[in-house]
Amino acid sequence: MRITVNGTVHELDVESDMPLLWALRDVLDLTGTKYGCGVAYCGACTVLLDGQPVKSCSLPVGAAADRTITTIEGIARGTTLHRVQQAWIEHQVPQCGYCQPGQIMAAVGLLGANADPSDAEIDAAITNVCRCGTYTRIRAAIHAAAKA
Repeated sequence: MRITVNGTVHELDVESDMPLLWALRDVLDLTGTKYGCGVAYCGACTVLLDGQPVKSCSLPVGAAADRTITTIEGIARGTTLHRVQQAWIEHQVPQCGYCQPGQIMAAVGLLGANADPSDAEIDAAITNVCRCGTYTRIRAAIHAAAKA
């Protein structure tokens, strides 16, 4: 099957029901997307599918065929970080950092759909779990990225 990841078309020889997460990590060696829970709850595996955040641990790779996938590796432009990544640094969002790729991808998807979200809209859209509890900094970083 053919999938487009971060602007590059890939031909994959995998079962169509393989989770997209494992195709990204194990087949394409894009390990920025993390495994967290395996049941589409925590959001550590969030990527963008046609610009919309999806949890890749439960999405069959076949559902992504002939669609556009963006991972954490694909949002910076060369050495220029995406505005959300830059805001994450400026607001010192990560503690352990494990969930941050998924958090960032969820935020990129949110800002793609809503250029200036309110606190309530951020809380409704960013359902990813952060065991370190950096939600206040995540919200502040999203507001900062919206203004960038």
